Amino acid sequence: MDVAVLGDLLAREKRRSQPAVEFPGVDRSMSYHDFITTAYKSGNVLRYLGLRSDARLAVEPLARPEPLLACFGAAQLGASTTFDPEASARVRLVDVADEADYLDHEGRLAVFGGSPAATPTTHWEQEVWSENPAFPPTEVDPDSTVLVDGDDQYSHRQLLELAQQVVDELSVEKESRLAIRTPIARPETVVGLVGALSVGATAVFVDDLVTDVDAEAALVFDSEASTPEPKQLECSALVD
Repeated sequence: MDVAVLGDLLAREKRRSQPAVEFPGVDRSMSYHDFITTAYKSGNVLRYLGLRSDARLAVEPLARPEPLLACFGAAQLGASTTFDPEASARVRLVDVADEADYLDHEGRLAVFGGSPAATPTTHWEQEVWSENPAFPPTEVDPDSTVLVDGDDQYSHRQLLELAQQVVDELSVEKESRLAIRTPIARPETVVGLVGALSVGATAVFVDDLVTDVDAEAALVFDSEASTPEPKQLECSALVD
């Protein structure tokens, strides 16, 4: 399959029962079928909330499926995502426990993890569940910005190239398990997920360097800390 933008990783024919993502810390996982379908639904919800190709999504960087699914939903629209919930944005997605902290911020507010207290706030899971499980074909420029990290911006093309480095350096292949031991807010986390999805591997998100997980390789933030995986790649080799 020719992959030019992140949305190309979500082809319907890639849907299957193998886990696409796992979050051991909260005992959650999603199959390729569920991850791809929910990414479609996430994009449709974000479109409904007013996100467009010239707009930005701000997401609270928690180790949960929802922030990453929202990122891929925005990518399908040609919009950009920042994992800085305080940043200027058209749409903001945060944990329901933090809803009150963002009621006065600009743009539309959505929360995950429970029902919102304020009437204008969107209940993310409820809207995603009720959305169409398909996404209309949308033209997205491979050189458009898809991820923002402070002053740094990454295009679809750049993220895919960085993801290929991860795949090559760690010999990630179909049905491999890649431990991503980098903070959700770091761009390398999305790079690792993109790499795993590009070859049909499972991305295992572990936000520390000591928890033992079943994985053949790891993307790490600090190579001086020992990890159980036989292969590891320090994230500074990618984007620093």
